[in-house]
Amino acid sequence: MRRYGKHTDEDDIRSRPNRKGNRPRTHIRPKHEDAAEGLVLTVDRGRLTCLVEDRIVTAMKARELGRKAAVVGDRVALVGDLSGAKDTLARIVRIEERTSVLRRTADDDDPYERVVVANADQLAIVTALADPEPRPRLIDRCLVAAFDGGLTPLLVMTKSDLAPPDELLGLYGALDIPFVVTSREELENGDAADRVREHLDGKVTAFVGHSGVGKTTLVNALVPEDRRRTVGHVNAVTGRGRHTTTSALALPLSSKAGGWVVDTPGVRSFGLAHIDPSRVIHAFPDLEPGTEGCPRACSHDEPDCALDAWVAEGHADPARLYSLRRLLATRERTEGD
Repeated sequence: MRRYGKHTDEDDIRSRPNRKGNRPRTHIRPKHEDAAEGLVLTVDRGRLTCLVEDRIVTAMKARELGRKAAVVGDRVALVGDLSGAKDTLARIVRIEERTSVLRRTADDDDPYERVVVANADQLAIVTALADPEPRPRLIDRCLVAAFDGGLTPLLVMTKSDLAPPDELLGLYGALDIPFVVTSREELENGDAADRVREHLDGKVTAFVGHSGVGKTTLVNALVPEDRRRTVGHVNAVTGRGRHTTTSALALPLSSKAGGWVVDTPGVRSFGLAHIDPSRVIHAFPDLEPGTEGCPRACSHDEPDCALDAWVAEGHADPARLYSLRRLLATRERTEGD
């Protein structure tokens, strides 16, 4: 007869057998020191296409990573089946530290930020000079996201045969942004791709632009069909085989110096709810020293801002201060303003 209460002893303690799946938990995680290095090329419904050496491997995120998500451009560590054979699946067990991050939100009042691309060197902002008309507010927002995320901006203007670039260039001249101007004919015959490629060699470049500006046409010219087919994924190719962009996709650049082109979906808006305005000043090294006399939490566009005196004393070009304030104001304006 089993005894209970204060007269029980260790023989009366019931123990549950250690059945399968009921092993004691531990906070010690495997280090996966033998994991292979990979590059995330695209993500689709929980499946990630990765480049591991010279093979394309399909992988999923390991449970131990929790909520941390891998995105296009991430350098990751993988274990499991790395053969790349059909119906095989590897696991991503580690996401390496990122050197840059391009983020956006759906709208300015949306608190959920989306990481679009990781580890890109520059952001190519593609805009048409006409048909459709340029959207300077959208360009400004992309610039703010680039500066905030550590990417160097590149402005690519298309359809110069329909309108001159002078007015648009005048808006960004003080920012010293590198740019390329192309026409529809140059897009079609490949000349535009050749001139854009000069800015891409050896770099990882993310391309953004709204529908109709010629972004996909340019990417198609930069990355031949055989290279797209190598890393193509179901979310980037329609049943007819025509390349479309429904999620970010990294493609190897056709260049002796190498490099990658990251094609992103066409954007209708570029929310900046996640942006801390205080970080945008870092993209203006000639103005940043002048903020030392600013009041705490200065917006850099108020009567007590020290930048006005700094510029008036000749330390920086007034056009640079105007550009900074215009970019900072993008969070307060809609893109159609």
